[in-house]
Amino acid sequence: MRIPLAGASMYVGPVSRRADPATGNVTRLGQVAGKTVKIELRNPKGGSRLPARFGRTIARVPGSPGIGAGHPLRRGKRMKTLSIDIGGTGLKAALLDPDGNMIGDPVKIDTPYPCPPERLITSLLELASKLGACDRVAVGFPGLIRAGVVKEVPALSRATWGGPQDPDLCRAWAGFPLTATLEKEFGHPTRVANDADLHGLAAIHGDGFEFVMTLGTGCGTAVFWQGQLLPHMELSHGPFRKGQTFDVHLGDAARREIGNHRWRTRVRKAIAAFDDMLLFDHLYVSGGNGRHLKDEDLGEKGNRVPNVAGLLGGKLLWDQAWKMHEHEPTLPSAGAASTGGLAE
Repeated sequence: MRIPLAGASMYVGPVSRRADPATGNVTRLGQVAGKTVKIELRNPKGGSRLPARFGRTIARVPGSPGIGAGHPLRRGKRMKTLSIDIGGTGLKAALLDPDGNMIGDPVKIDTPYPCPPERLITSLLELASKLGACDRVAVGFPGLIRAGVVKEVPALSRATWGGPQDPDLCRAWAGFPLTATLEKEFGHPTRVANDADLHGLAAIHGDGFEFVMTLGTGCGTAVFWQGQLLPHMELSHGPFRKGQTFDVHLGDAARREIGNHRWRTRVRKAIAAFDDMLLFDHLYVSGGNGRHLKDEDLGEKGNRVPNVAGLLGGKLLWDQAWKMHEHEPTLPSAGAASTGGLAE
């Protein structure tokens, strides 16, 4: 967790956490340069469970002299991150400083349709040209990507926004090496994850099993355990009602068709269904259509998260351990001996 102190930033690995239900203040024991310290976080909106990065946070580390230029936590290059949020209706980007704060205002252009891989990449390069220089890139992608390769992307597999799936676009996207291609075009190290993953990174507390829903063109999901991003699963593609998926019934086209009141009822039922399946400890709802919900729609575990989380998560994506997101599984060759698995 990032803690502002003496005009600098440090990373604190939480050891324990205690929240005051009356005020929303949080006390943590954390590690700073190998020492256990008490850290008090105070949110001025008392009772809000939003992470401190969305409000003014006061942090005190008793007895600490602060972090000077020669401190171990200051050594090495401090990286600027180009953070990109790819949506079904818009492409957004922002430059983040080494502490994850925005440098200037974000920029946005409309998502082009039809949008095969080459057109998306051209649009992202155009978007990035409006911002300053960076050291690395983080991209939130509205589909399933593993080991840098696209498995599927429903939003961009349509010739028109909200239209039917286009077979040619589906084929163009399936198996496309998006991370490697973007890294080559941008000329900087690049990480690509599902857009809901980036929203979640900026939202979560790092406390237990946390579930993220993004409500925009469709419905996205992400899951975290103790602050660690878990491999992405398209949970919203599961059946919800009348033989159709969460993604279809909670998407923007459905909201426009049935109106906000009925759509909010659907969202409440979807949250209950996901909770029955996952038994999450905390829920965070983000995305452009989150603004149409009321607090009572989110339930006791729910938190509303600003849509800007999709950009703020870019720097945090680079803080994550990445091994389990880097590589495709190694499949055994025909006739190879078993190495300990129980499956025949």
